[in-house]
Amino acid sequence: MDEPKNSCASSDHKESTWENIDWNKCEKAVSKLQARIVKAQKEGKFGKVKALQWTLTHSFYAKALAVKRVTSNDGKKTSGVDKVLWSTPKSKYKAIFTLRRRGYKPQPLRRVFIKKHNGKQRPLGIPTMKDRAMQALHLLALEPVSETTADNYSFGFRKERGTADAMARCHTLLAKGYSPQWILEGDIKGCFDHISHDWLMKHIPMDKTILGKWLKCGYIFENEVFPTDEGTPQGGIISPTLANMALDGLQKLLEDNFPWEPKKGSTGWYCPKVRLVRFADDFIITGESKELLEQKVKPLVASFLAERGLTLSQEKTLITHIEDGFDFLGFNVRKFNGTLLTRPAKDRVKRMLDKVKQEIHRSRGTSQHELIMRLNPILKGWANYYQYSAASETFRKADHLIFKKLWRWGIRRHGNKNRTWIKQRYFHKIGNRDWVFATTKIDSKGEEYFVPLTILFNTKIQTYPQLKCDLNPFDPEWTEYREKRRTVKMKMSMSGKRTLFNIWKRQNQRCPICGEPITVETPWHTMMSTVNGKNSLSIVHESCYLSVTHKKKCKNERVSE
Repeated sequence: MDEPKNSCASSDHKESTWENIDWNKCEKAVSKLQARIVKAQKEGKFGKVKALQWTLTHSFYAKALAVKRVTSNDGKKTSGVDKVLWSTPKSKYKAIFTLRRRGYKPQPLRRVFIKKHNGKQRPLGIPTMKDRAMQALHLLALEPVSETTADNYSFGFRKERGTADAMARCHTLLAKGYSPQWILEGDIKGCFDHISHDWLMKHIPMDKTILGKWLKCGYIFENEVFPTDEGTPQGGIISPTLANMALDGLQKLLEDNFPWEPKKGSTGWYCPKVRLVRFADDFIITGESKELLEQKVKPLVASFLAERGLTLSQEKTLITHIEDGFDFLGFNVRKFNGTLLTRPAKDRVKRMLDKVKQEIHRSRGTSQHELIMRLNPILKGWANYYQYSAASETFRKADHLIFKKLWRWGIRRHGNKNRTWIKQRYFHKIGNRDWVFATTKIDSKGEEYFVPLTILFNTKIQTYPQLKCDLNPFDPEWTEYREKRRTVKMKMSMSGKRTLFNIWKRQNQRCPICGEPITVETPWHTMMSTVNGKNSLSIVHESCYLSVTHKKKCKNERVSE
């Protein structure tokens, strides 16, 4: 194998095989360099930032983490135009040494289209595995800078931030009696597809040669090559960060143009209440009046976007009064008699019920247990997304509509049976609740237990812990706060499951199989494992659990043959 010389990272060391790589050591080495980049960026030492980025992108540990990321995420089974996948330990280890800057030339993207909920199609550009790994590598060096310079109230595609943080910020801005009453709902037309390449090349602090090659690599559709003259492809690992950096600065622009100022004819102060909440290319801006947002704020935003080659979508950019309500990130935010309520948006409820209906229709000939296994992930995920909003009434209504669909499913399966028979076969009494759609199973001890369908109304509505919005996940100063916040969120998600919470802490908050952190955002599963010759319960990532059980199943099948 043609391996390059050791990089300039002093802690670098090449392991002999993929299985022997110490991932904790990799993460510590990379985190140390990222912390130094943050420190240099805060001190304004941009030459040092560039030198540290160079060191990081030539580090063996960083390259290993980049390969690990692209071979363990959801796109690991999707190839680019070269049809190459890194599926074996040998191919993954060999791939580490292909991530060189010298002679690197990205291949065109594979263009595919996915259907949006409104019937339109969204174009995706799928890079090759090598190009994805190169993007992941350079993202490790770019993210510390982007997080240091980012808008505080930008929540999309950023570490340890999500929609719940954005909605909590909306509630803080709009819930008070003196809060702004008007909202500009902003939507950028084709944000990823139209960002100016010239602006990105001038303002993104990373290796310009590599960035230029990515932006101009083109794409292949129906065996024909097309050039890319603008935009950054949806589907690239680094694209969300590039888009975020292009939109950063909007918050400061608004704060500079609409500050607190002395009130005319009074000794007090006046505030126009112009505040921003952004999630990727969707954003809202609050204001004290419709005229302020229409005549001053909207033109200012349009001018800001025009410099970056972007425009506002005329059909989706609206100015709304808080008592009429607005939809943002799947939530409806509206004031009723002075009380602000954040609830699931009607279209999201309909989409969820349509998905449930499709699964029930697909399962006309399958068992009840299989139908429950198909529906539970949909219902659990949807309930968890809305558990921090005023969703109890929506959950109750949705449960009733799902029950009616399941009842019709049972009647269609057994047209010659009476209603009592169908009820006794498919619906059971569990605890104090009757008419629970559940199936029965026998455990290893021969005892019968129920496997019920998830009931949305059982989801506990909780108050989301407010985020300190100047958080920088790459800055060591925030380490203690991040650990406390991660623990609080995990404890909330495991409410009533003290034993599981203690197991999670005993595992140092990490999956014993892959070594990656287990958080509220990462789906997890429990499984029995052998530690020091004793069987004990462990918490692992759901993907790791499925991988282990699949291997055991294949092994048992080979033994039986």
